[in-house]
Amino acid sequence: MINLEDRTYQFARDCRLLVKDLKKTIFNVEDGKQLVRSSGSVGANYIEGNEKLGDKDLKFRIKISRKEAKESEYWLKLLGDLNLDESERIQKLTNEANELRKILSAIINKLK
Repeated sequence: MINLEDRTYQFARDCRLLVKDLKKTIFNVEDGKQLVRSSGSVGANYIEGNEKLGDKDLKFRIKISRKEAKESEYWLKLLGDLNLDESERIQKLTNEANELRKILSAIINKLK
């Protein structure tokens, strides 16, 4: 079974591969930059949280990670509406962002 660090890495990698393949329009470039940042931040904050300095820090980092997953969904939705030729690929990434958000929410709830 794949662990969450690997899964968040694959999500960020797949988002980068998508952005690399999109037409170089001004909105794809700008929205793509935002997606690259937010998708990478999901895993980066999760990893930082695992190097916890305490339960409060862990919870804070996981909440940021969840927020970044939700933000990634937003950028994917925008890109999807404007790149219909990539709709299937973008939908898979949107589903993964949503799944990651749900997993991170479950972790947060367990930490309460």
